[in-house]
Amino acid sequence: MKPNFFRIASMTLGAMSMVMSAGFAHAEPKHGISMYGEPALPQDFVSLPYANADAPKGGRIVLGEGGSFTSLNPHMQKSQVPWMLRFYGYESLMGRSWDEPFTLYGLLAESVETSPERDWVEFTLRPEARFADGSPVTVEDVIWSYETLGTIGHPRYLGAWTKVEKIEQTGERKVRLTFNTDDRELALIMGMRPILKKAQWDGKEFNQSGFDIIPITTAPYQIGEFEPGKFVTLVRNPDYWGKDLPFMKGKANLDEIRMEFYLDGSVMFEAFKAGLLTSFREGNANKWETQYDFEAVKNGSVTKSEIAHQRPTGIEGFVMNTRNPLFEDWRVREALIHLYNFEGINDTITGGTLPRITSYYSNSPLGMQEGPATGRVAELLEPYKDSLKPGTLEGYTLPVSDGSRANRGNTRKALALFKEAGWEIEDNVMQNAQGQPFEFELLVQTGAEENIRKGNIFVESLVPLGIKATLTRIDAPQFKERTQVYDFDMAYYKRGLSLSPGNEQLLYWGKEGIETPGSRNWMGMNEPAAEAMIHEMLNAKSQDDFVAAVRALDRVLISGRYVIPFAYSNIARIAHDSALKYPEHVPIYGDWIMYHPDVWWSEEEK
Repeated sequence: MKPNFFRIASMTLGAMSMVMSAGFAHAEPKHGISMYGEPALPQDFVSLPYANADAPKGGRIVLGEGGSFTSLNPHMQKSQVPWMLRFYGYESLMGRSWDEPFTLYGLLAESVETSPERDWVEFTLRPEARFADGSPVTVEDVIWSYETLGTIGHPRYLGAWTKVEKIEQTGERKVRLTFNTDDRELALIMGMRPILKKAQWDGKEFNQSGFDIIPITTAPYQIGEFEPGKFVTLVRNPDYWGKDLPFMKGKANLDEIRMEFYLDGSVMFEAFKAGLLTSFREGNANKWETQYDFEAVKNGSVTKSEIAHQRPTGIEGFVMNTRNPLFEDWRVREALIHLYNFEGINDTITGGTLPRITSYYSNSPLGMQEGPATGRVAELLEPYKDSLKPGTLEGYTLPVSDGSRANRGNTRKALALFKEAGWEIEDNVMQNAQGQPFEFELLVQTGAEENIRKGNIFVESLVPLGIKATLTRIDAPQFKERTQVYDFDMAYYKRGLSLSPGNEQLLYWGKEGIETPGSRNWMGMNEPAAEAMIHEMLNAKSQDDFVAAVRALDRVLISGRYVIPFAYSNIARIAHDSALKYPEHVPIYGDWIMYHPDVWWSEEEK
């Protein structure tokens, strides 16, 4: 059955209306908390709907990952860390259900309590919560974790921490955070911070990189064997404290999750075909149809699975850095979008089977609607109409080519836009009135063959127009180092978005990211309307107002012409060892299952 975002939202809104009519007489501890209304699952739920509570324990999964890693600490900025450590190596006070837009249930905390205005939130720790060494989780650990992450941790933690007035112990197992601003999402955000063992870091530098400290955490998986830059294993703790919690029933079933790192995507695929990997995520629809006819698929030892989802497309493509004066003018950015022959490139790379990303929240109920802005969306954008880019209010659509190599129609439009912006071809060189040639570097990661192919086709198409673009390939650590300080002209960019956008949007699109290193605002955008829509979103009292704010934000983002969008797929494709299984019930974040094997299990014969 296909999950329905609005059905779930309307259920929670109905519950919210009942509570509001009761007047919120007294706040009381609860088993969960939702952004809008009440959690879908009752206090006595048995397991999450997308977990198999009867799944057997045992087996392993071996995943292929691109790039390398230089640290095992996912909470600092200057390091390359296996992405899965952040999600499976640590636990938080509350755990998220991926079958609801934004709902949390108790994990390390047995209950959560907040005021009607959500200007404070209080968590009560479970008395049985333990770190892997058997020591109890204390309020002191919680407070130290929040203060450390909020002051010297990764930028993803810093912004929300500035909105915390104080954190304090209010009982033997109780901790309360009081906020200094109106932001209804904070009560949930603070329930999702990883909890660290304070004693392990006594006398040590938290922000050090490297492999000297192997974290002791409360999670069901602990770090096992690893070789820097090559592989890392997560091993299931048989004495895991929370194995009988309803939230954890049917999760953490595999004995081992192993991540093997490859610098070359084609080498990774060959490793899967050879049986060195037991799972492979395929992003190329054409390759899925034409290159998965090897023996393991034919004899049934490898299964091809397709998992539908309703999450937003997010944005993926080549981002233009407006800190470079070359890309300041939106007309220049629009011209380059016209010159990227999407239809031709898509046909070459994927066989033309995938649609294009049309906006940041497309493929979801949060995406902008076609045509002019209307209703609440128009009302929200009206105060900023003088600063909005053309198309924000009127409606913006990406250019469509005829698919031919020449791309003549879009090329003519691009040249007209360049001329309006002060650039013309003189002596076979695109240049401005001062004689400055139009030259830039396009940055991609080594091993990302599909992106390299797209980049090469794009760069070659610019040559007849006198535009000199250089495709530069660098390894993952160098790519991260350069993009974190915005040392690039144009670069490959991918930003996943969810059905519950919130505070992280300021990290993505906020003006502080123009100069502050490490933000996700690679394009350097400074759009007052975008920040205003984010604040509207954070303080929305109803689902309708929330959706309107996100749709308005979506218009501001896509009409900013900051990224040349690629294609997307609303189906996740994963090939895997046939002994590996996942639940029949697919959550609304369907492809979450593909990236998060904690609800998978193995039926391999022992």
